[in-house]
Amino acid sequence: MRIAGQRIKRTRLVHTDRYIVAVDVELVVPDDDPSEPCYESETVQLLKDIEEQARQGNVAWLAKHGKVYEALTAT
Repeated sequence: MRIAGQRIKRTRLVHTDRYIVAVDVELVVPDDDPSEPCYESETVQLLKDIEEQARQGNVAWLAKHGKVYEALTAT
């Protein structure tokens, strides 16, 4: 469902213990309440999916949706 309003592109970081995924998402400033931008339900679901795939270590899937950073241990 599309929310009526101005659309703004932003990069969001999804964090897990091992990965950080930088993903470009769209926020909406609703016409009915322009006090704060919000996510549409599809965007929220995408962010949840990205977190789940990062926890599973599915780097190939993550790379299709954003820029993937992996934590390294210091030696």
